[in-house]
Amino acid sequence: MSKTTELAELQKIAQALARHSPTLATAPDFAKTSAFVWSGPISGLSPVAHVNRVDISLLQAIDQSRDTLIENTNRFAKGLPAHNALLWGARGMGKSSLVKAAHAKVAGSAKNLKIVEIHREDIGTLPQLMAWLRAAPKFRFIVFCDDLSFDAQDTSYKSLKAALDGGLEGRPENVVFYATSNRRHLLPRDMIENERSTAISPSEAVQEKVSLSDRFGLWLGFHNCSQDEYFEMVVAYARYFGLQLALADLQHKANEWSVTRGARSGRVAWQFIQDLTGQMGKRI
Repeated sequence: MSKTTELAELQKIAQALARHSPTLATAPDFAKTSAFVWSGPISGLSPVAHVNRVDISLLQAIDQSRDTLIENTNRFAKGLPAHNALLWGARGMGKSSLVKAAHAKVAGSAKNLKIVEIHREDIGTLPQLMAWLRAAPKFRFIVFCDDLSFDAQDTSYKSLKAALDGGLEGRPENVVFYATSNRRHLLPRDMIENERSTAISPSEAVQEKVSLSDRFGLWLGFHNCSQDEYFEMVVAYARYFGLQLALADLQHKANEWSVTRGARSGRVAWQFIQDLTGQMGKRI
């Protein structure tokens, strides 16, 4: 085979490999929208035209957490020191709704504030996302992970620790990380207890596991609501959507709904209102 033929064959192989190699995505125009979803360095950031969120005035029984998160978000949007935030606790009490609503409220006046959702399974690519956002210093980014937790076989929490505080570069100045979880330390209790019982140095092993939550300067706890607080949520929704129903009837129906669900929470109240508006022939 001649050198010319050999070179031609090598070029064909190189072209074939290039066609089958994944192409890394490029950064979007951040000025065009305020919300994005990160799907890894191959797919990149996808703009979200309509964010699934509720008005912040509808979030009841979480006043202190609401005010604290809004203040932290306001400081961040202004370029002032702000914390990574961990919203933890009872399910259905408005943790993820609060993050999205707080962004919407602050972004109303701070047009450079963006929110980027990263899925739990993509946490390992967080360093790449941070690099993308660091390259857009004109904007401020809330990186949001909903229902964040790790199991015994998962080591990606180490990537999160490094991205939030560790490493030479650390977290970009224009990025803050908000996460929601049912677990205060993001790790199951049996995983922590197992470290105590099997590690050579139990205290050091446990500290290494729980130190992830220490990367969050702001902890906001969400707890199960009382019956009165549940009724407050229902009444607020009913007023917002203009549902004409006597208060006693509304509370009776709401109570029956919570009994069938075996729980009272913001999510249960919202599901009840959805059912009620459907029965009344109205749209939300």
